[in-house]
Amino acid sequence: MAYDIFKDLAIIIIAAKLFGLLANKCKAPQVVGQIIAGLLIGPSVLGWVQQSEFILEAAEIGVVLLMFSAGLGTNLKELKETGPVAFLLACCGVFVPLVGGTLLYMGFYGASPFGTEGFYRAVFIGVIMTATSVSITVQALKELGKLQGKTGTTILAAAIIDDVIGMVVLTFVIGFKKPDANPGKVALLTLAFFAFAFVVGIIMYKIFQIVDEKYPHSKAISIAGLALCFGLSYIAEHYFGIADITGAYVAGIILCSINDSKFIADKIDINSYMLFGPVFFASIGLKTNISNITAEILLFSLGFVVVALIAKIIGCGLMARCCRFSGSDSLKIGIGMMTRGEVALITAQKGLAAGMLEPVYFTSVILLIIVSSISTPILLKMLYGRDEKKQIA
Repeated sequence: MAYDIFKDLAIIIIAAKLFGLLANKCKAPQVVGQIIAGLLIGPSVLGWVQQSEFILEAAEIGVVLLMFSAGLGTNLKELKETGPVAFLLACCGVFVPLVGGTLLYMGFYGASPFGTEGFYRAVFIGVIMTATSVSITVQALKELGKLQGKTGTTILAAAIIDDVIGMVVLTFVIGFKKPDANPGKVALLTLAFFAFAFVVGIIMYKIFQIVDEKYPHSKAISIAGLALCFGLSYIAEHYFGIADITGAYVAGIILCSINDSKFIADKIDINSYMLFGPVFFASIGLKTNISNITAEILLFSLGFVVVALIAKIIGCGLMARCCRFSGSDSLKIGIGMMTRGEVALITAQKGLAAGMLEPVYFTSVILLIIVSSISTPILLKMLYGRDEKKQIA
């Protein structure tokens, strides 16, 4: 056994909590400090902690637990009401960045005819931009106490649908390069997962409801809830090709209406707050290595970040406005949807494996994740704070 993992965990936890507190003192969400902590202790600056398989797996558990907790805190009635709106938001949140990323690459390196290597690479830059990582937005909204409102629920629902559509788009694009890929099969598996989740959800809800009424506030129900979370995460990823965070969120949705949903969420939050949450947010900083950035890549990366952020705000924000959200709430939704994280990294890695993305552009993806992860919580806090001041006035 490699005992260095204990040293790494000690450094990550102390640094993440320390910088989280400092961020809080500076009136910024704690997740901002935790991401900066990961950047400082990682290979880019101090080099105290190196990215490892264990850190990656612990971070994955962290984001799964966070999404499960978000599902538990969801108001199912509001989710049903925002479902059609969330679908429209997700469609625009995929389409606008896809076009924006493709045009950005063509603007830098020239337009290539359909079917050529350059065309595939241009489109794939847009595919990376379609990804949304709502986990950081979830944590920021939780800290602000706004997760269960209509705006927070809409962001959550739209992000889940966004990831599903994004994965289907990813498969289609790779399918153009690899004829053996079957985009239709992925679409069918996606529909099959939600059909499966619906049937299993009804059954599991009934079982948990009976147990909850007979044995309220028992340790067994929180343990069983955690098992359901991990089980659906595995099934979603392994059997249906859907992101594991989608399975975790669905597990939370299944249990959000039982009496002890808050009790389960409180138990889950202990594990998330103490260990897996800090590891996940710090791991974003750990992935960053700024030593390989050249002037050309830096210029492209800056354009990549700007287009990716603005495209989500425009796509989701304008659609939210068309769906009769207020101007302020539309902006919150657009900003809430602009974070990128693990899904963007997975998409980029698949592009590297398929030969549709050069390794050097991975720096652009990491920079986007860092900038969006830090700026989103800050901007959300500013917007909500401004609204509160207006209400007081």
